[in-house]
Amino acid sequence: FQSLSFLSSKRFYTTTKMSKERVCIIGSGNWGSAVGKIVAENVLKNNDIFEREVRQWVFEEDFNGEKLTDVINRERENPKYLPGIKFTDNIRAMPSLVEASRGASVLIFVLPHQFVRGVCNEMKDHIAPNAKAISLIKGLEIKPEGVTLFSEEISRQLGINVAALSGANIADEVALERFCETTIGSRSNEDGELFFKLFNTSYFHVNVIRDYVGVELCGALKNVVAVGAGISDGLGYGSNTKAAIIRLGLMEMRKFGQTFFGTVEDTTFFESCGVADLITTCSGGRNRKVAEAFAKTGKPIDVLERQMLNGQKLQGTLTAQEVHQFLEARQMTKDFPLFDTVYRIIYENAPLESIVRDI
Repeated sequence: FQSLSFLSSKRFYTTTKMSKERVCIIGSGNWGSAVGKIVAENVLKNNDIFEREVRQWVFEEDFNGEKLTDVINRERENPKYLPGIKFTDNIRAMPSLVEASRGASVLIFVLPHQFVRGVCNEMKDHIAPNAKAISLIKGLEIKPEGVTLFSEEISRQLGINVAALSGANIADEVALERFCETTIGSRSNEDGELFFKLFNTSYFHVNVIRDYVGVELCGALKNVVAVGAGISDGLGYGSNTKAAIIRLGLMEMRKFGQTFFGTVEDTTFFESCGVADLITTCSGGRNRKVAEAFAKTGKPIDVLERQMLNGQKLQGTLTAQEVHQFLEARQMTKDFPLFDTVYRIIYENAPLESIVRDI
């Protein structure tokens, strides 16, 4: 697809609406907090387009005897999920999803995918009638009968256009303003330009393309490959082996996308959401890290999640299971040997050495 990157400072988002856009961020974990920092700062820079206040829905938790939302609003940081990173004073943490999303015209979804339907159902009667959304959810709902993209699920539930963002974006590095790129997939040029203004910074470079399907597929499937890379690391196999796993994984990601979603473009895999995110996730992401510990210690994945992820869950192992069920229903598991091998190691106690023997 034609790139829609808006890198010229001379180009401005135009609108016939008299009112400014009201932004709501749905989710506040590690990545949601890093995104909130970027969005709140860009809202201030583009005050002709956006209302000053950015509302962020925070699932209320106890933090050292206080409500987490109270701590965030007082300290201007999220000490549980992104400690040490300060926010601008225009971001407001809110425990009520309905209040956070009331009248919102720009919705940013950055929460675990299992909560999407419930969240949409709760907020659907409260958002602005002209709302548009972007999904930063790195996952797919894969069932034997088919694959659901979360941008399309949100669009169906809320009746609005939904774009997707994914890239080589480890949250802590983004929050520390270390340079990286990301990819936004948007069917609408106007929405793409709006989201460019909301996310692009000097250290967080955004490229906008039309292939939102490819953006989301890459964001989910790369986690399966990262589990394979982590197993290789846990076995001490070295850089050559991991490079081979990454290359084979990229080929299977491309094959999956083009087999089951004919619109996915080759060029998408060369965007940040593709090869760059795959390399990053296989080098430093949580899926790689926990899979390495799995190979070294033999502890179950759920135990390692509790010990290593501060209550958060892996996407790679769940996606591997869902992909397996989808492919098995079509008798195609052997067409994707890396995906199949990761599944068998995690869920069927296949030997760890299968990660090189069977791919």
